[in-house]
Amino acid sequence: MKVAEQILLNRFKPRPYQLPFFDAVENKGYRRVLLIWPRRAGKDIAAFNLAIRAALKKVQVIYYIFPTYNQGRKVLFDSITNTGERILDFIPSTLIASTNHQELKIKLLNGSIIQVVGSDNYDSLMGTNPQLCIFSEYALQDPRAYQYIRPILTANDGIAVFLSTPRGRNHLYDLFQVASNSDDWFCQKLTVLDTGHINLHEIEREKHLGEMSEDMIQQEYYTSWDLGVEGSYYARYIDRMRTKGQISVVSWENGFPVHSAWDIGVRDNTSIIMFQIIGMSIRIIDCYENSKVGLEHYANVIKQKPYLWGKHIAPHDIRVKEFGSGMTRWEKAKELGIQFTIAPQVSVEDGIESVRSSLGKFWIDDKACAPLIKALENYRQEYDHKRKVYAAHPLHDWSSHFADAMRYLCISLPKVSDQRTADELDKRYMQTVYGSNYNMPAVFRDDLPEMR
Repeated sequence: MKVAEQILLNRFKPRPYQLPFFDAVENKGYRRVLLIWPRRAGKDIAAFNLAIRAALKKVQVIYYIFPTYNQGRKVLFDSITNTGERILDFIPSTLIASTNHQELKIKLLNGSIIQVVGSDNYDSLMGTNPQLCIFSEYALQDPRAYQYIRPILTANDGIAVFLSTPRGRNHLYDLFQVASNSDDWFCQKLTVLDTGHINLHEIEREKHLGEMSEDMIQQEYYTSWDLGVEGSYYARYIDRMRTKGQISVVSWENGFPVHSAWDIGVRDNTSIIMFQIIGMSIRIIDCYENSKVGLEHYANVIKQKPYLWGKHIAPHDIRVKEFGSGMTRWEKAKELGIQFTIAPQVSVEDGIESVRSSLGKFWIDDKACAPLIKALENYRQEYDHKRKVYAAHPLHDWSSHFADAMRYLCISLPKVSDQRTADELDKRYMQTVYGSNYNMPAVFRDDLPEMR
């Protein structure tokens, strides 16, 4: 029986462009799938029905992963289709053993489990053994969720399906480069011209009424990578830095101190940017990020680096006492050998402007600092879908932590800038190259008497 005939036996009626997806998984045996489809092309409904079919064919655990738990509840668990049906109703009620609305978990009579989870809490999946994981809106997810689950799927020959529209050249773009060049992946990137699921006149009407900008239309309906992230604070600045060669190989000068700027989380990520100030330029040579580990872990990371450390910058809330120990994180860090300099307390808006005005002086190592660059490109304003406007404040997601560390770095530059003269800096550099006994020859100095 053909794939189309098999699918039509269910309540779900696939659109023609969706059939290759089912064929790839169910008939051709692909274990890795990437679908980049335009807005309202039915990504989640198609993938959820694939999950139902997989759960009925074989007893297994299936995770349907959204950027956050709350988004999963809204988009899938509590959602209603355009025809007035609940998405969950695609599962025949006679096949459901139980539904847990608190854990967003459905158990079928055959023992299979379909559960909605958030990538923002991916370590809660520890000890589980899913055999199918569907990542919805992967461009907005914490990419470490897949890195965590991938060994499990590799060990049990499981399937990973990624659904998204582009959000600039972030980790989704990187995955697309891998998938589109690998025979092991089924990769499908469609635009509204391929799907035909929306009349082009309707898109033009949304643009004319001001409901969507041209950038958003290109991103959402034409799956464009090229226009950056709508509402991004720094994407255009990063593009400009790439054009000027400021994002490339950046060397570490071991004769100059390395400073660090931290965004310190308790239950959230802690991000560290490591940089040098040499003359008028700021060189970002390294970065590090982790989550749910104590300050001891980060102190060990710092101690293991070969750098001559200068100042360590932290936000002002590092002086807040923790309930458990009664100590501040500033005091704890001092015990561990890290003396923090507190960043000035300015508004987020002023801090963002400080980053924008400072990026022209930065040089960023493109390999060591790839996570930082991705975060800066994708740090953006939160979008108010009801009012169809961008809010005045940033969206808090995976990109926020490095972006906050960069903000603390830039507003603290006056505290860490090298105030020595150009001659002193030149001498320091030459001593680094030729040894501490080096004295700059007079022929290189600017204070020579004029020759007659």
